[in-house]
Amino acid sequence: MKKILALALLATIATGATAAPKKKAAKENNEPVFTVVKENPITSIKNQNRSGTCWDYSTLGYFEAEILKKSGKTYDLCESFVANKTYMDRATTVVRMHGDAQFSQGGSCYDPLYCLMNYGICPEGAMPFPGSLTGDSLFNFNEFFSVMEPYVEAVATNKASKISSQWKVGLQGILDSYLGKCPEKFTYEGKEYTPKSFAASLGLNWDDYVTVTSYTHHPFYSTFAVEVQDNWRMPQSHNVPMNEMMEIIDNAVMNGYCVAWGGDVSEPGFTRDGLAYMVDGKKAQSMQGSDMARWLGLSSAKQKDLIAEMGAKVPEITPTQQLRQERYDNWELTDDHGMLIFGIAKDQNGKEYYMVKNSWGETGKYKGIWYMTKTFIAANTMDYMVNKNAIPANIRQKMGI
Repeated sequence: MKKILALALLATIATGATAAPKKKAAKENNEPVFTVVKENPITSIKNQNRSGTCWDYSTLGYFEAEILKKSGKTYDLCESFVANKTYMDRATTVVRMHGDAQFSQGGSCYDPLYCLMNYGICPEGAMPFPGSLTGDSLFNFNEFFSVMEPYVEAVATNKASKISSQWKVGLQGILDSYLGKCPEKFTYEGKEYTPKSFAASLGLNWDDYVTVTSYTHHPFYSTFAVEVQDNWRMPQSHNVPMNEMMEIIDNAVMNGYCVAWGGDVSEPGFTRDGLAYMVDGKKAQSMQGSDMARWLGLSSAKQKDLIAEMGAKVPEITPTQQLRQERYDNWELTDDHGMLIFGIAKDQNGKEYYMVKNSWGETGKYKGIWYMTKTFIAANTMDYMVNKNAIPANIRQKMGI
């Protein structure tokens, strides 16, 4: 009996030893192999860690790339400065609205632009390094917002007929305690600056930046404030058809510009290993003879595992204007992440992807870079910021800019 069990065990081990490489080999055969079509210079990968500040990291990374394009100089702009100023402004809006507005960690790509235009900026190092004030190596907003959110709510929903301005003094104390005080003056490369003079020295024209979106509930070639909660400053976005929304991105990248992208990464096709596909569940389900036939009955985690196995062979939907609108109106299409588009690549099958810088540190197979198919971006873009000079002349004329 022991001999039989031993032989059975050896057979099982042997089977496993031969089966595993086959499965691995199949997966490797499907793994996308990328050829770069166009890659624009960007600054280093950052890590927002446990904070909802993708809007801050991605947009400052965008402006760092704009500076690189214009002057060749590399800057590391300070996310803490933008967060400090932005959260105070957002709290002020919530109090003015008596609580009928959302106070949260999120924001839009317009928030850093607003900060640069109105408050300026400082380089990293002019304020405490993210997380250092609380003993963390990076941002961790768990305690920070558990203190700040009820504070803002208590002021905004106060039953008094009149409130004092002292609440701002208290809130500024919380902001400074967790993020550090914004400097009035600092020295950078031997020269003294204020935040405003430093922003002016970067050499960018803030009027060059516009936001683009694509929905049918507003007329094309008009502007409107995209109706999502984190777009709380309500800046105007240019509304263009979906094909032109994509044409602008392509034209920008191919002409040396980056794009500050905001959209939905909650789809199962967005993997944690640096890939993003807009999976066609119906086609995946109909693929007889493969595990993908069970697609609709699988958990999100299992779907992601099978996407990883399918790799470059993942079937994708064909995005349409109607589908974008339906998903926006039924809450499927959300604005849960901001990233930086900086390049275009093709896989071994000729499928095109955008090369996208994330702010989760050097994670995943591509060390903080994501390859997101053009289909994924077309389907999941909420809006994006781009230099108006990167927009094709014919589209720019229709936009009136």
